[in-house]
Amino acid sequence: MTKIRLLGGLSPSDFLQDHWQKKPLLIRKALPDFSGLLDANELIDLACQEDAQSRLVTRRNGRWEVRHGPFAPRAFARLPQKGWTLLVQDVNHFLPAARELLLKFNFIPHSRLDDLMVSYAPEDGGVGPHFDSYDVFLLQGTGRRRWRISGQKDRTLVAAAPLKILQDFRPEQEWVLEPGDMLYLPPGYAHDGVAVEPCMTYSIGFRAPTYQELAMQFLVHLQDSCEIAGIYEDPDLRIQTHPGQISSAMLDQVNAALDKIEWDNVEVERFIGMYLTEPKPHVFFMPPQEPISERKFVHQIRKGKLQLDLKSRMLFRENRIFLNGDVYEVGKTAQRILGELADRLALSPVRDIDAETQALLYQWYLDGYVVYVEDTGAVEEIQESIIERK
Repeated sequence: MTKIRLLGGLSPSDFLQDHWQKKPLLIRKALPDFSGLLDANELIDLACQEDAQSRLVTRRNGRWEVRHGPFAPRAFARLPQKGWTLLVQDVNHFLPAARELLLKFNFIPHSRLDDLMVSYAPEDGGVGPHFDSYDVFLLQGTGRRRWRISGQKDRTLVAAAPLKILQDFRPEQEWVLEPGDMLYLPPGYAHDGVAVEPCMTYSIGFRAPTYQELAMQFLVHLQDSCEIAGIYEDPDLRIQTHPGQISSAMLDQVNAALDKIEWDNVEVERFIGMYLTEPKPHVFFMPPQEPISERKFVHQIRKGKLQLDLKSRMLFRENRIFLNGDVYEVGKTAQRILGELADRLALSPVRDIDAETQALLYQWYLDGYVVYVEDTGAVEEIQESIIERK
């Protein structure tokens, strides 16, 4: 594969082989002209919105404090000049430009992508030395931040702290990142970032659910597909010496019933597709207030104006399409067209659209899962309207 500047001159395949989930990588000028997607005031405006997840981290007299948004604007007027950090999750749900940034990392499957988190900190701001259980690219926006990292195995945390702060952080490497620089860290790598001056950092995170979480959610998933006929019966019940004891006959009968629970690879596929595209609890979709007709909608598809809503998550495998926690089994033509939508998050012009694809896309439009952009300036207008919305 072609070597790219984003990965410091490595090809994506070389990066995956040598660094992904293995060792850190510092990339100077990964995005040379990058200075951020929004400024500090716009990030604060976003943190004041009901549908944004945000945190405000401060350290007073050696003690860490964490407050969760949405915030009132006056909360930021009372902050000191130094030593605090604002973090906003899922910025890609609000800014089209954030989606374009995430697409630069599509050498990692969309199924692994979590979100774009943006943080702002004045001088000395940070969230303390910690480690994450997921892969992350730390892209520097405006200002400078000093990063110290360590491959230490000691992960003992400070007791009773509201954040997962490492008790004994022993840095091994240190750099100051400037606008456009980027640092990749694999899971479990200890790190501490402190603002040298007012700065913003863009964290591209990749989800890594625990097997315990997957197992629990899979059992919940089976509730919808598991049907075991019959009812507990004991027509040959006998007197027990100890009435408070569970009998072997009862255990045998229940075990036999539970052994009837079955699943195959298709069921696992359905589960993982639905699980990975399930919107987070705080996410909701807004259907169009004045929907256009299906005929006009198809015209937009033919012009290449259709794209996923910023909050939608879409994956596919063979003829199964997964969108926002639902699964659809489709024909070959729909599979090809909708597969492109899942890959690119937008559709190029489609001249001949089959009835199945048309019906699905129009229903998704009515549900607020897909949108169309009428003109070339609409993306910028959407971005400005979201940032200005309170």
